[in-house]
Amino acid sequence: MELRIVALYPEQMNIYADRGNILFLRRRCEWRGIDFSYAAAGPGQSLDPAAHDLIYVGGGQDRDQRIVAEDMVATKGAALAEAVEGSAVVLAVCGGYQLLGHSYQLGDERIRGLGLAELETVREPGPRLIGNIEIEVDLGDGSRELAGFENHGGRTYLGDGAEPLGRVIRGHGNNGTDGLEGVRRANMIGTYLHGPLLPKNAWLADRLIQLALARRYGAEPELAPLDDALEAAAHESARQAALRG
Repeated sequence: MELRIVALYPEQMNIYADRGNILFLRRRCEWRGIDFSYAAAGPGQSLDPAAHDLIYVGGGQDRDQRIVAEDMVATKGAALAEAVEGSAVVLAVCGGYQLLGHSYQLGDERIRGLGLAELETVREPGPRLIGNIEIEVDLGDGSRELAGFENHGGRTYLGDGAEPLGRVIRGHGNNGTDGLEGVRRANMIGTYLHGPLLPKNAWLADRLIQLALARRYGAEPELAPLDDALEAAAHESARQAALRG
C-alpha cells in the first residue's frame, strides 16, 4: 500500500511546525512498511483531485494567508471540492481551517474562502484565544481526546448543519463561547490545534492514514501496532498542559 499526500502552500503556510505533521505521517507509514508519496502544490499550481488521498493545509501569517486564499480559490477550489466529495482526507490547521469556510476577516477586509464548510471567521473585541487545549472527538472509532495549542485572533462560528470536530474539555475552541472546536465534513477536518498536532496525538495520525488508504484500496486497513511509549508521553504531557491552563 501507498499513502499519497499533498501539502498545499508548504512554503507560505508553515508557521506552526506544520512540517512536523508531514514528517510524523511519513514515519508512521515507514515503520509499518507502507510506501509514502509526498507532493507539494504552491501558488499557481493546479491540483488533481484523484492523485492524492490526504491533503494537508497549514497556517500562515496574515499577509501570506491573504495571497494563498486568492490563489487557492482560483486554482484549486473546484478540485478540492471534488476531492472532498470523493472521500479524500483533508487536514486543515489554523489558517488553513479558516480557509475552509465561506469567508474570514483580516482587519477590516473580508477574504473569500473555499466554501467547503458552513462556517465564518470574524474579528470581535477581546484578546487572542491562546493556550493549551484539549477536546473530545469521535472519528468513527470511539471517543478520544485531542490535545494541542491554539493561538488565533479570529472567532469561528459554525453554520446550520455544520458538524464540529469536537467539544472543548479545556481551552477556548472556535470562538471561546460555544464550547465547540473545529469542523468535520466527511473526511475533511479543520482545527485550531497545532504545535504540531499529530506528534502529540499519534492515534489521529493513524486514523488519517487508515481513512486515506481506505479511499484508494476500498477498506480500512488494520495498522500494525507500534511501540508508542514516547508518543503516549507526548500526548499526556499536552493533556496535562491543558489541565494546568
